[in-house]
Amino acid sequence: MDDRPVSSNIVRSHGQVTPEDRAAQLGHKAYTVWFTGLSGSGKSTLAYAVERSLINRGVAAYVLDGDNIRFGLNRDLGFSAEDRTENIRRIGEVCRLFQDSGLIVLTAFISPYAADRDAVRAIHPEGRFIEVYVDTPLELCESRDVKGLYAKARAGEIPEFSGVSAPYEPPGRPEIRVDTTLPLDDCVRQIVEALDR
Repeated sequence: MDDRPVSSNIVRSHGQVTPEDRAAQLGHKAYTVWFTGLSGSGKSTLAYAVERSLINRGVAAYVLDGDNIRFGLNRDLGFSAEDRTENIRRIGEVCRLFQDSGLIVLTAFISPYAADRDAVRAIHPEGRFIEVYVDTPLELCESRDVKGLYAKARAGEIPEFSGVSAPYEPPGRPEIRVDTTLPLDDCVRQIVEALDR
C-alpha cells in the first residue's frame, strides 16, 4: 500500500515546542492507549473510566470512541474491510496529533485487523503506543449486548460483524491484557498503574 500523500509540493513543518516541553508543562508524558476487543467487550466503558481516573489526578486525557467518530470524521465509511482499515488509519493519525499535543489519548475501537493496529503503532514514537487487549469471551460480549447487535448479526441483518460474520484478530503481544470479568475498578487500576510505570 502506498502511504504517500496524493498532494504534491507539501513539506512537513515542525514547531518550536518539543514533546519534553509539553510533558514539563502538563506534568506527564503523552501516550496513545489503544483499546481493542470485540463489540460489547467493555472498551468504551473502560476507556471512559480510565479517562475519569486520569482527569481526577490532573492528567490531560481524552477518549476517542468508535461510534462517536462515525457520526462525524468517519461518517462516510461503512464496515467493509477496506472501510474498517481507512477508519483505523484516520483515527491513528488523529491519535498521533493528540499525543503530539501532550495528551493521553484513549481509543475504543474494535479495530479487528492486526495489520491496521500495527500501522497505527508504526506512526507513533517508540514506546508511546500502548495496545490494550480487552479480552472478553464472545459469550459474555453477547450477554452484555444492550444494542442487540449480536442478535441482528446472527440473524443476518448486520453483515461483516466482527466475531460473528467478519474476523477479529486478537493482539499477539499487547502491552496490557485486561480481563473484564474482573471488577471495573481493578481493570482501571491495572491500566493507570501501567501508565505510571
